[in-house]
Amino acid sequence: MAPDPATNSPLTEDEIRQRLDKLAQVRSAIGQAIVGQRETVEQLLIGLLAGGHCLLEGVPGLGKTLLVRSLGQALDLEFRRVQFTPDLMPSDILGTEILEEDHGTGKRHFKFQKGPVFTNLLLADELNRTPPKTQAALLEAMQEHTVSYAGTTWALPEPFFVLATQNPLEQAGTYPLPEAQLDRFLLHVRVDYPSEAEEKAILAQTTGATNARIDAVMRGDEVLALQRLTREVHVSDDVLGWINQLVRATRPQTSELRTVRECLRWGAGPRAGQSLVLASKARALLHGRFAITREDVRALAAPVLRHRLLLSFAAEAEQRSTDDVVSALLDAVAFPS
Repeated sequence: MAPDPATNSPLTEDEIRQRLDKLAQVRSAIGQAIVGQRETVEQLLIGLLAGGHCLLEGVPGLGKTLLVRSLGQALDLEFRRVQFTPDLMPSDILGTEILEEDHGTGKRHFKFQKGPVFTNLLLADELNRTPPKTQAALLEAMQEHTVSYAGTTWALPEPFFVLATQNPLEQAGTYPLPEAQLDRFLLHVRVDYPSEAEEKAILAQTTGATNARIDAVMRGDEVLALQRLTREVHVSDDVLGWINQLVRATRPQTSELRTVRECLRWGAGPRAGQSLVLASKARALLHGRFAITREDVRALAAPVLRHRLLLSFAAEAEQRSTDDVVSALLDAVAFPS
C-alpha cells in the first residue's frame, strides 16, 4: 500500500477512496474554466499521476495555456509559464549566478538566482521556437528533477510536471525537438477543435462580465501519494506481454508487420513500454480501478507512441501518420489468449 508522504504510513482503503474522489473534484474544478476537452484533461491528469511530462500540440486559441493554469489552481500547485523565443538562453530557464555584496562586511559573493524551472507546474509555451541549446537545458530537469549549475546540483520542487506546447501548422523559424528529447515526454497530447455546442458555450462563458473561479481541491503531498499509489496498480503478465509485443512490433528492422516495415524508419525503444505501462496504470486509477485492462492500453497507445515513431519518406509522401501505424499495430498484434 502506498505510504502517505506526511506520515510515511500506509494509506487505508478509505484514504485511497478519498483521494480518488478528489481526482473527480479536480476534473470538475477544471471544467468550470474549460469547456469540453475531456480527453485532453484526462490525459494531463494521467501524465501527472504517472509522474511524467506531456507535450501538447494544437493550433493557437484552443485554451492550452488556460488549461494548464486551471490544472495548477485546482491542484494548489505553483505554476509558471515560459514563452520560448529564438533569443531565449538556458540561464533564462534554469537561473544564473549574481554577484551580491554584504553591506555589513563589504565582502562580495556569488548567489544562485533560481529560474522559472523551480516550480511544480511549468508551461513551456512553444518549446520548438527556441534553439536546441535552450531546449536541451530542460533535459536534466525533466529526467532527473534536478538542475546542475556551477558544480552544484539543485533539487526541483516535488511534484514537478512539464507541459510543453507546439504549433503544428507554422514551422517557419522553429527548431524541431530531437528524438532524445521527445522520448522524455510521457504523452504527446493532440488538442482538437471543440464541437459546435462546445464552441458556442466557450463564446458565452468567456465574453461575459464574470470569470470562472477555480478552487484548490488537492495539495501537492496528496499528488505525491497518488503517484506512489499509481505504481502499485496491478498489471497481469498477459497485459505486460502484450504491451511488450506492441512496442517491439514498431521496430522495422525486426517487425513482421508489413505496415511497420513500409511506414517507419525507426521504432520505439524500451522507454515507450515503460511509459505505456505507467500511463495505463494511471488511467486505471483515474477510473477507480486497481488493475490495468486492455482498454487502458488501447486508449493510450497513440499518445504514448506517436512521438516515438519516425515515419519513412514514403509514408510522409502518402500523408500517413504515426497514429495510422499505431491503429494498424493494435489490430495486428493480438492479445494473448
